[in-house]
Amino acid sequence: MKNIFSIVKFTVLMVILFAVIYPLAIYGIAQLAPNNGKGETISVNGKVIGYQKIGQKFDKANYFWGRPSAVDYNAAGSAGSNKGPSNPEYLALVQKRIDTFLIVHPYLKKAEIPSDLVTASGSGLDPNISPEGALIQVKRVAQVRKLSEEKVKALVESNISKPSVMGTSIVNVLALNVALDKLK
Repeated sequence: MKNIFSIVKFTVLMVILFAVIYPLAIYGIAQLAPNNGKGETISVNGKVIGYQKIGQKFDKANYFWGRPSAVDYNAAGSAGSNKGPSNPEYLALVQKRIDTFLIVHPYLKKAEIPSDLVTASGSGLDPNISPEGALIQVKRVAQVRKLSEEKVKALVESNISKPSVMGTSIVNVLALNVALDKLK
């Protein structure tokens, strides 16, 4: 009986600690973060349309496209494909992405396509592409939107984020597409 009472006390203590105190502590810490821990959102006309750090699917010709996603941009199921670079299924998928990209961008050669536009990131949720990945899409977006290529290229260049210390330059696809919608 003594052991059962000790086990029950320990269980109650752990439930209080991990089901009440720990979540409240994490919630309190989150309140100190930007946007109270709800993530960095992007809003248009006061309405949240997406998150700065989570990729979204853009597949219409009048928008810039981001990286492919192994999880169809589902933030609840972040994951990569887990297939190695020599896996035949993976190679076939990448080739399909290349073929699709070349159909919509007939002015390009296969070697000109940056790898980030045909390979998914490790999380499947990367919101960024390389500046090269954005710049090779300028012609298509400008043609579809009936804008000058120079204007669209300038927009891309103004949306390039340079690394503060180390790393590579990136373009957030959602922020770029929001800015693109604001162009006249």
